[in-house]
Amino acid sequence: MTEQHEFDKDYWERHWHQAHQDRPGAMSTSPAHPYLAREVGDLVPGSALDAGCGAGAEAIWLAVHGWQVTAVDIAPVALARAAERAAENGVSERVRWVEADLTAWAPETGFDLVTTHYAHPAMPQLAFYDRIAAWVAPGGTLLIVGHLHTSSAAKQGHGHGHGHHPPDEASVTLADITAGLDSATWEITTAEEHRRTVPGREAPLHDVVVRATRRR
Repeated sequence: MTEQHEFDKDYWERHWHQAHQDRPGAMSTSPAHPYLAREVGDLVPGSALDAGCGAGAEAIWLAVHGWQVTAVDIAPVALARAAERAAENGVSERVRWVEADLTAWAPETGFDLVTTHYAHPAMPQLAFYDRIAAWVAPGGTLLIVGHLHTSSAAKQGHGHGHGHHPPDEASVTLADITAGLDSATWEITTAEEHRRTVPGREAPLHDVVVRATRRR
């Protein structure tokens, strides 16, 4: 039987504690996802939300490149290290770190960019994407990077960096994501599946990347 995950605060605290034990320097040195620079590099910096920011690599990349960032995560241990890393990079004033459950938290205003990378809150994955998409301001950009749901990915054992493939409830198909973006509201500019290797990992990562612009 497939193991079920709650993806609640306790789960993510354990995940980040384990990540720190397994790879002590990773939370300080891991680079931002390569898709971020590719998909966001042509945008004029404005306000950004990093939903499920983890140890902060993407939020810090955005801040370094001129964005004013709100970075939200449920795990205090990850946010503490993220804040330290922001200070080391001289961008503390450009990032607001928020400890919150994304199934309940909501921003007071929309953002020019809403992005998420491998975030899995305690709610159905596609419902989570629908929820954060609502926080994109008119004319703004939504960037989703998720675990691609494929049987081959499961067999090859990719996952969050702890040696397990992502459970079914944490992975998605490209078609499922794009089907949830109504063409009357969204213009999809990127809809791709990728297989990439990461230094230090034996198995490749299988990703789904979707970028869309909210129509004005």
